[in-house]
Amino acid sequence: MLFNSIDFAVFLPIVFALYWLLNKQALKFQNLLIVLASYLFYGWWDYRFLALIVFSTLVDFSVGNYLRKTTDDFKRKLLLYTSVVVNISLLGFFKYYNFFIDNFITAFTFFGNDIQLNSLNIILPVGISFYTFQTLSYSIDVYKRKLEPTTDFISFAAFVSFFPQLVAGPIERATNLLPQFYKHREFKYHHAVDGLRQILWGFFKKVVIADNCAKTVNIIFSNYTDYSASTLFLGAVFFAFQIYGDFSGYSDIAIGISRLFGFNLKQNFAFPYFSRDIAEFWRRWHMSLSTWFRDYVYIPLGGSRGSRWNQIRNVFIIFIVSGFWHGANWTFIIWGALNALYFLPLLLMKKNRVNTDVVAQHTRLPSVKEFFQIGLTFLLTVLAWIFFRAETITEAADYIYRLFNRSMFSLPEIRPTFIFILLLGFLIVEWTGRKQQYAIEKLWLKYPKVVQWVIYYVIVMIIFLYGGREQEFIYFQF
Repeated sequence: MLFNSIDFAVFLPIVFALYWLLNKQALKFQNLLIVLASYLFYGWWDYRFLALIVFSTLVDFSVGNYLRKTTDDFKRKLLLYTSVVVNISLLGFFKYYNFFIDNFITAFTFFGNDIQLNSLNIILPVGISFYTFQTLSYSIDVYKRKLEPTTDFISFAAFVSFFPQLVAGPIERATNLLPQFYKHREFKYHHAVDGLRQILWGFFKKVVIADNCAKTVNIIFSNYTDYSASTLFLGAVFFAFQIYGDFSGYSDIAIGISRLFGFNLKQNFAFPYFSRDIAEFWRRWHMSLSTWFRDYVYIPLGGSRGSRWNQIRNVFIIFIVSGFWHGANWTFIIWGALNALYFLPLLLMKKNRVNTDVVAQHTRLPSVKEFFQIGLTFLLTVLAWIFFRAETITEAADYIYRLFNRSMFSLPEIRPTFIFILLLGFLIVEWTGRKQQYAIEKLWLKYPKVVQWVIYYVIVMIIFLYGGREQEFIYFQF
């Protein structure tokens, strides 16, 4: 069930009404409703994959309970390894089986050996990369004694399957979200209004910005050999805004819906295209995944401690694994490796923590230095996104090669004026609200209520007039 669908427009008000009608009942009834609604939401795509969510829930709930009952180090490690192996095996089979089989066959063929192995027609379950990491974080935190294991199965099932963020994040930690299912929740009008405001902005980013950019991006990338370098550059820039609007838009909608139900999710995007270096970009882009890899992979490997070689190794591991998490294709691995190359000089020169505050914190505009830093960081990111968008490494490399010729200084063959105007207005709003959790959180609150409502209605009209047809979110494929 898509957020931007008629089905969801019917589903959400019904669940919302039932949820708050149960507010006077025992808390478990509200949590049970969330579980049932979440299973319906997920099963709308393919009910068969509900078994995977239920299985992951049972495995990690059981692991947590057994960890609570034993203090034996060997048994605790065995239980942790059980959770890791089961979850990663499920993810590996559904997402990476054919990738490894195809590359295994290619490697043997390269060395002159013919091997017959069959790939399988495997359907990738929506959101498996997200809820797998969510349940894993629970087992790891319980093992490390950072979290008390739960004995409330309904609350745990609700935590794993919570429908707003089930299929595309944010990837919530059990330490943040699970305790919220234990507490009685009261409807708060100002929280609900704030949630609706964030939902509105999320829909604008997805339906207006991302989906309109997608039309041009698809044309250019599908026929990139026919266009000038300037047009190819335009396509790459539009894809940067498409993926940002698409993914951060989903996160805004998910966080806003959660607010309607009395839950607070972590911020997942913090205006990453206003970053002054790549390290800052990765602190602001898909923050729930970046911090997950940092806490559960990078730091256990040694992080930035140890020898230079260990630092370099850890950086490449974390970025390549992050790239591979996104999909079973060498393009994602190269995308991750390229970002590692961007990040490495900052780490080795110990400048990766220089820009930790909001850009132009006390001024309306960035300084000249900050302006060029933002521009350079954005350009490097755009080049990396080409590998993310391309179907193959060869296609990505050829696309980038064609960028570097004299036609870069010509006018693009495709000039979607309307999208340029949209992006300009979008950037102005995002820049103005860059210090908030989301761009319009407090942007117009100082104006009279009438003015605020006029602005919100204008945004709604733009969404309906220029939203285009219903399109899936990009990150559903991950």
